[in-house]
Amino acid sequence: MSRPFPDDGTARLFQIGTRPLDPNDWLAPDGALVSQLAEKARLRVSHPAEIFAQIAGSRPAQAELLATLADYLPQRFPALWRRDAEAISIVPSGQTIGLADPEAPLAIAARLVQDDLLLLERGAETFWRLTAASLSFPSSWTLSEKIGQGLDAIHDPVPGFGPGTRPAQIMARMFDAMRPETPMIRWNWSLYGDDTLFHPDVSGADQPRFGAGPRAENVYLRVERQVLRKLPETGAIVFAIRISLQKLDDLAAHPEAAAIAAHLHTEVSALTPEQLAYKGLARERDQILARLDEMRA
Repeated sequence: MSRPFPDDGTARLFQIGTRPLDPNDWLAPDGALVSQLAEKARLRVSHPAEIFAQIAGSRPAQAELLATLADYLPQRFPALWRRDAEAISIVPSGQTIGLADPEAPLAIAARLVQDDLLLLERGAETFWRLTAASLSFPSSWTLSEKIGQGLDAIHDPVPGFGPGTRPAQIMARMFDAMRPETPMIRWNWSLYGDDTLFHPDVSGADQPRFGAGPRAENVYLRVERQVLRKLPETGAIVFAIRISLQKLDDLAAHPEAAAIAAHLHTEVSALTPEQLAYKGLARERDQILARLDEMRA
């Protein structure tokens, strides 16, 4: 079982926390690749309008992203992807995708990787906004409410990150200064009461999600590996999000379980009421802390 945090184990909530990443490690498929591709395929049938959105003028950036993936994946992961003329074959699932399929390029790109893929572009209004997205595995947010929005408006619900805040200004400057040769990575995590990947709802706000007792029972650690990469031709920024899920019952067997639990306990303990509400933990903070206390003992 791999550790769900960066190597230094210091991923902090409500911090920008980006750091440079080797472009070869832009994407990092894991053991959930095949199952998550299958879940994406299911959601394309059951929730098509909820997992994909685009605005006019975003096609050039979409096409550049697809072309970038078509070159990157077979070179970086030849055991998983191979280039066959105008198609990419994904070996584990036996899936072949034609790059000339009559779909939005981003929709094709999203079928290649387990990550969600979002595109942000700097408009004439001189701010970055979300112009296209394939979001199959949202962590308590809705694509229809964010598409076309600026970077600061997108983060408005996040305590301390809305329009006019210092973090919002830092993010805008960071986007402006990004270079194609230097992707940036950050990590985020949440605690959920189930292992559902498609999670647009902010559950836990008005009902328990970890059980009715004094000890949180069904708890899943949901970790987001988030990478920002600027495309050289269009200047669009790709925001790739890969989800991993681990049940705390399974995490208890990890050799560093006590250290991970202590980190989670410290983070949850330090959250403000607004941050607890945003993370859906306001009702069950004490139950979560009791469960983490058991693990760190």
